[in-house]
Amino acid sequence: MTDMNDREKAFENKFARDAEVQFKVNARRNKLMGHWAAGKMNLTPEETDAYAKSVVVADFEEAGDEDVLRKLLGDLTSAGVEIDEAGVREAMDEYMVEARRQYMEESE
Repeated sequence: MTDMNDREKAFENKFARDAEVQFKVNARRNKLMGHWAAGKMNLTPEETDAYAKSVVVADFEEAGDEDVLRKLLGDLTSAGVEIDEAGVREAMDEYMVEARRQYMEESE
């Protein structure tokens, strides 16, 4: 019985660690996306930092990436940047890879 309890506890711990890592990687990706979008909108460095934070916060509106996608696409379009949903999704994929790479480097 102890073996089953130990396995269950180990599984729960792994699940919690994996969820925490995914949360941190998503937040990093969103910050990177904020900097990317701010560059396209020609924001100042101060505006860029504030905008990147707002993109991170936007991710708390609902589960998944749709809230971040809507914010980025809406803001970019409002600023006159010519980009479509596919372009934003492609950037999100690229920055997810970069965010994972950065996280793994910091974790070593």
